[in-house]
Parts: sequence; structure tokens; C-alpha cells
Amino acid sequence: MLHLTRLKILGEVVQRGSFSAAAEALDYTQSAVSQAVARLESETGAVLVVRDRRGVRATAAGAVLLGHADAIFAQVRAAEDELAAVLGVRGGRLRLASFPSAGATLIPQAVAAFRSLHPGVELSLAEGEPEEIAPRLRAGEFDLALLFQFPGQEQHFQGLDKIALIHDPMWIALPVEHPLARHHNLTLADLAAEDWIQTSINSACARHVVSVCHGAGFEPRVSFESDDYDTVQGLVAAGVGVALIPRLALSHRRPGLVVRRLEPENPVRQVFAATGAQAGAPPAAQAMLDILSQRAREFVAQGED
Repeated sequence: MLHLTRLKILGEVVQRGSFSAAAEALDYTQSAVSQAVARLESETGAVLVVRDRRGVRATAAGAVLLGHADAIFAQVRAAEDELAAVLGVRGGRLRLASFPSAGATLIPQAVAAFRSLHPGVELSLAEGEPEEIAPRLRAGEFDLALLFQFPGQEQHFQGLDKIALIHDPMWIALPVEHPLARHHNLTLADLAAEDWIQTSINSACARHVVSVCHGAGFEPRVSFESDDYDTVQGLVAAGVGVALIPRLALSHRRPGLVVRRLEPENPVRQVFAATGAQAGAPPAAQAMLDILSQRAREFVAQGED
């Protein structure tokens, strides 16, 4: 069987035209290079190099052998990469981050599926707003994150590798007894005089709600703020205001409220998975990404999107 290290040394000798140049490139002694080529010739039973005035060059047998070297080394690299991928999902850790409404819907089943398939991987989960998570992902604190963005917010997520998962529309939530709850074709302008409930003013969702209300010609009168969409639903159901709520946060709806589409269209946020582009995704992150992509497809197929 061919010795791969000796085959590599032979290639360096022929490419550089001398034993000394090959030794310098490989950080070997010239004696070690000469011995490696001699051993390879012994293993193959053929003279592989000759010296002439132009330096060291391959014989016909050496040329045949080196003609296969690139393919041999490519196959070895492929085997090493595949093995690393398998071993990488058998152990190590995966640091996952998500925003809360995805953490309550997409993440739980994905985590359960991942732990079932890869019990040897230590899995952790942190939650936060996308603009808070993104710089920590770039800094290497997380391996994979679920994030969202509205149109015009792309600058917050530069330098990340992004994989689109779902479009998440925001629906208007009203108390079931509200006069407008009987209507199925509402516009934002219809709600200009209402009290509004939204997430904290500095959150991406709240900023977008204010922006689309401005686009409809009014300043929303915000009466209550909460970053917990279950609390927002409870306040709407109690009759103290209306709210724009993403569908991901409406998987479990409180009694006492109804949701309606907006005309001409609902505001939509793009939900995506991301890894740090510079560091590269570890094998465990790719495995989780495959599971999250499947979970997102199931979510859409169930009509939750």
C-alpha cells in the first residue's frame, strides 16, 4: 500500500526540481526527503525520479504515480471532512439563540428532535431580541441563531450567513366584543382612534408598528407595553386596546380576542437562521439547521403562517 506522506514528498521533489528545495518547503531535512523517496521506490519496485542538468524530474513510472496523486489526496480530504462531520455531531456543544416567539413555537420541537438524534451534543439556548443577538453571534458567542428582520433592517445583520425559514405576518388582534371584530377587511386607518398595546418602544416590532401606522397617516396612541406577547394577548382580550401580533406569537390564542388580516396587506417580518460567516458553522449547527428548516416547513403546512 502506498504511503501517503512519501507520495506527498515525491510530489514536492518533482514540483520543485530538487531534494533540498522540497526539504525546505516541507521543513524536513534533505536526508529525510531522500530516504522517503527511496522507501517509496522500494515499495513500488520502480525508479521514480532521475537527476539531470535540469534538476530532479519524474521517470515515466513516477509520472504515472503522481498523475493519480491529486485524486488520491482529494479522496482522503473528502473522507476526513465526512468523518469530522459525523464525529462533530456525536460530541461537543451547540450554542443556540432565538427570539422569544420562535422560542415558544419553532424551537421546542426542534430541540427535542436534535437531542433524540444527537444525544452526545451539549445544547444550550439563550433568548433575546435579534439586534441584541446578532453582534454576539458575529463575536462567536453563539453557533446558530434564529432571527427576524423587517424591510429596511438588513444592515443589522451584515456579516452573517442567513438561511430564510418563513415569512411571519403580523395580524391585528381585537377584543371579541369590539365593533370592528365583525369586519374581515380592516385597514390600519380604521384603527387610528384605538388604544394600542405593543412591545417596548425600542424593540424592532414596536418600531415597525409605529412606522406602518405613520404610513397610514396617524400616530398610534400606545397605552400599554409588554415584551411578552401572551401578556399583550391578555390585555387585548380584556378589552383595553388592539395590537399587531406576529403569527408566531398567535399559535396559542387567548379566548376573548379575534385576529383579522389587514388590507391591502399585513406587515411581514422575515424569520431566518444565521451563523457567523467568518467562523463557519460547526457540524452540529448544520444538523440543527436541517431540523429547523423541516420544522418551519411543517409550521407553514399546518396553516400557522
